[in-house]
This record gives sequence, C-alpha cells and structure tokens, in this order.
Amino acid sequence: MRVLFVCLGNICRSPTAEGVFRRQLAAAGLAERVAVDSCGIGSWHVDKAPDSRAQQAAAQRGIELGELRARQLCDADFQRFDYLLAMDHDNLAALQARRPADCTAHLGLFLAFAGEPDRAVPDPYYGGEQGFEEVLDLIEAASRGLVAELHRRLEAGRH
Repeated sequence: MRVLFVCLGNICRSPTAEGVFRRQLAAAGLAERVAVDSCGIGSWHVDKAPDSRAQQAAAQRGIELGELRARQLCDADFQRFDYLLAMDHDNLAALQARRPADCTAHLGLFLAFAGEPDRAVPDPYYGGEQGFEEVLDLIEAASRGLVAELHRRLEAGRH
C-alpha cells in the first residue's frame, strides 16, 4: 500500500502529514506494509527542507521533519500510489486535472479520513505559529482515520 500527501509547495502541510502519518503507522505496526511520501503541485521549493515553523511545531510533538525534502508531483505518482491525498480543494483539482485515464488510485481530500469530506487543511504559510498547531491537530485526526482504513484493507487482503 502506498500513500502520497499533496499540497502546494511541499514545505508545510504535506511533509507534516508525511511525518505524522509515518509515526502513526509505526505505532499501529504497519510501517513495513505502507509506503509514504509527500509532494507539491508547484516546483518553487524542490529539494528544500520543510518550513522551519512546521519543523518546530512537529518537533514539539516528537515528530522529526528535517530530513524530508520537497519534490514536485510527477506523472508516475498516479501509477505508483494507491492514495493521492490533497490538503485542499485547489490541490485536489490539480490532481484531478492531471489524472491519467488509466489511474485507479484514490484521489481525495485528506480530511475526509477525519470525517470531514469537504474540509481543507488550511495553509499556515502566511499565518502565525497557531496555524501550524491547527494543521497538526487536523493531520493527526485524519491520520488516525487513514491508518484505520488501511489496517482494514490490509487485513481483508490476508483472507
């Protein structure tokens, strides 16, 4: 199973989701069964580390993001991943516009896994530190829901 988190520049929301989700997968004993990555729609921050504010907020919760590097969405991602999860409606529209006809991956908003199918993870880039805390809270909730879904799917595949 492979999951890709997608935001605009891959320096705030999607790397935070990658880090949080990796930790929750490990806690659930699924780290070896689910591959995780993140990317951005745009190319502005390729090869850059996550925003220092995102790193600091995550570190306060015991999540290390400093080793991650931004990358841009590529066409192969639509075949490589089972889930391409957008942080907001604009990111989702960009994914849908680029989706190849033969793509069978699930494309959707990440917060659907927190029971909020139409809600976006707000971009904290231009705001204060509280925005990064809110993003973490939302991502943690959605990650719990996604871990539960993947656990069900993986267990169903064993029978």
